[in-house]
Amino acid sequence: MISTYQIPVVVLAGPTGVGKTAFSLKIAHHFNGEVINADSMQFYRGLDIGTGKIMPTEMDQVPHHLLDILEPDQSFDVSAFVEQAHQKIIEISARQRLPIIVGGSGLYIEALLYPLELGRPGSNQPEIRQALEQELEKVGPTAFWQRLNEIDPQAAKKIPQANTRRMIRAMEVIRSTGQLFSDQRGHQQHQARYQHCLIVLDRPRAELYERINHRVLQMINQGLVEEVSELFSLSQGSSWQSLQGIGYKEWLPFFNHEKSQEEIIQDIQQHSRRYAKRQLTWFRNRFKDKHWLEIDDEQKALDNMLTIIQNDLEKGDESGR
Repeated sequence: MISTYQIPVVVLAGPTGVGKTAFSLKIAHHFNGEVINADSMQFYRGLDIGTGKIMPTEMDQVPHHLLDILEPDQSFDVSAFVEQAHQKIIEISARQRLPIIVGGSGLYIEALLYPLELGRPGSNQPEIRQALEQELEKVGPTAFWQRLNEIDPQAAKKIPQANTRRMIRAMEVIRSTGQLFSDQRGHQQHQARYQHCLIVLDRPRAELYERINHRVLQMINQGLVEEVSELFSLSQGSSWQSLQGIGYKEWLPFFNHEKSQEEIIQDIQQHSRRYAKRQLTWFRNRFKDKHWLEIDDEQKALDNMLTIIQNDLEKGDESGR
């Protein structure tokens, strides 16, 4: 990738349900920006309600990118995201507009902002991944995790055995780059890829959880059951990556008449709350340069965001002279 450090980029991150979308539109209007999606589930066409995806009628004339770029049966990874998002940033900047990254997928945002191996071309090796998938199927998750633990105990300690995709990714990076997966943690000591302003949104925990619970009920009213049913029918039992996300994976027991709809709703709410907690932990621990903003008043929060962004953009202009 070419040197792009002087390109200004705004990143609006935070947990599910915190209100990133509404704020991103106001920021885009204020700074003449375009939004680049960094929510890994919103890449998929047809996964609309369960991902909380913004619809064209809601975009308020703000251009959006990297939405609906995949069919539900396709796979996508960090390095593919970095390549596509990077290209969009260059294109948006060339139009004299401000790229605004919006999402809650911390790994994707981190890989985009900093040149780490798992976000670079070369660490994405389909042949190696296929061999690792076959190895996992042959030996099982426990033995596979033990092999990872022997090679990179620091990485294994942070990856549960149930997260087979993450285990495979760790081993793929190790085999394709010759570096430990855990060594990627030091990448933020190097220069960032862009002149970025990272704002992490948060809310009081009780309020955030209440918003999440209400959001799930809204999804049900909007037709989530029908959306998931159609996707399950299309998948014909295949383990699509797109159907492993929260809001989708929970429904199989319902369609198998093993759980009631109310139980599934409670499962989605619980999983979403836990995911929000993990997202906040990631942003708190993984990013050294960030503005942490807890929202207690919507207008005050927006004013603070606009001020933070304006100040960071002016600092970037001064450093580029």
